[in-house]
Amino acid sequence: MSFATADPAVPADGPPDGSRWRDVYLAAGARAVSSCGDFLAATVLALTLQSAGAGGLAVSGVLLAAALPLVLLAPLTGRLADRVDSRTLLVCAGAGQAAVCVALAFAESTAVLMLLAALLACGLAVTQPTLAALLPELVRRSDLPRASAVNQTASSVGILLAPALAGLLVGQFGARIPLLLDAGGYLGLIAAGLLLRTRRGGRRTAGPTGGTGPTPAAAAAWRLRRDPLLAAMVLAVAATVAGVGAVNVIEVFFVRETLHASTTTFGLVSASWTAGVLIGAWLLAGTARRARDDAALVRSVLVMLGVTCLLIGLGATVPAAGWLVLLWLVGGIANGGLNVFANLVMVNRVPPQARGRAFAAQGAAIQGAGILGYLAGGIMLAGFPPRPLVAVTGLAGLAVVLAVTPVVLRAARRERAAAPEQSGARERATLPTRT
Repeated sequence: MSFATADPAVPADGPPDGSRWRDVYLAAGARAVSSCGDFLAATVLALTLQSAGAGGLAVSGVLLAAALPLVLLAPLTGRLADRVDSRTLLVCAGAGQAAVCVALAFAESTAVLMLLAALLACGLAVTQPTLAALLPELVRRSDLPRASAVNQTASSVGILLAPALAGLLVGQFGARIPLLLDAGGYLGLIAAGLLLRTRRGGRRTAGPTGGTGPTPAAAAAWRLRRDPLLAAMVLAVAATVAGVGAVNVIEVFFVRETLHASTTTFGLVSASWTAGVLIGAWLLAGTARRARDDAALVRSVLVMLGVTCLLIGLGATVPAAGWLVLLWLVGGIANGGLNVFANLVMVNRVPPQARGRAFAAQGAAIQGAGILGYLAGGIMLAGFPPRPLVAVTGLAGLAVVLAVTPVVLRAARRERAAAPEQSGARERATLPTRT
């Protein structure tokens, strides 16, 4: 069932007082701080372990510890995002993450690092669905692609800065200084939570779809599996991440050992992908706005997935890290478009009161798939050199995209076929009854 229809019972043009751009930029700033903080900590730990001689299993172990809470806690954090005041969640999560970063700066054993990385990710498991569900409450529906691009830009800037800062600071000062700076950065998340005027969760229902929108009962009954098109899209993205996700572990060894690049160069290579995500979000926001319907958006997601995997596979052919920057930039552009298309489909099809659960479920599916990739990367690195493994991950991702395409296209055709019937039913429901 689509919640993006023109049903007169569901306001389609957002808050009556217009889009709240001040809050959009504050929420985007909070997203940037959260993204930068988590990615900075993960990159610092990966570089520290690799420089200390740890193998692929140790690096993948830290990445796994940082991903598991997003999967295991999704049922809880999704409900928290829907039922607890968003200001309370952002302030408490920011304070907790700052404290964990201070502890990380002084931790030494790999086991303690993994435990603290997991605790840091617990904060992200709360802030991620909270901020994702808050964004549609801030703008009119026609402004949502632009707001999504602003949000994606902020997240991309945070992730863009994180690896470059990590590479530079670790190379100059070791791991402690960047982690302490990271702890200070989380204070910005607390500030954003306090300054946001729009609040969601608890007893608050204000927002663009407030008023006479879907009832709490309808929101409580929402399940991802009951929406075939949305479920097919999430399956496609998650399955592709499972196929290609090992590159996140392999990349560190490919750049540092195969291409013989410095930690600073590794940071720049990682940042180039995120720069592409930023560019792609803005370039393709207009395409998302002009899409005929959700089925067209989901097909665009498939195309972006295929392009992304192709660029990763081509990365195995480069003779030097500089060429990887160009490929990662283009791959990131496809990734940015994918994010905008997928987020718009989620907002269109999920009732406002259930968006915290929806974004948490989507994140859990993708993070769970990423965990499989991390495990595969660590295992494969124990027996094979990095370069052929980069090619294998790209090809695996393409194979998965081809495998899930029939499922997604079948769901899209059913959506298109059902649309005229649903539209006719709504029109008949609004006609006056003859006596």
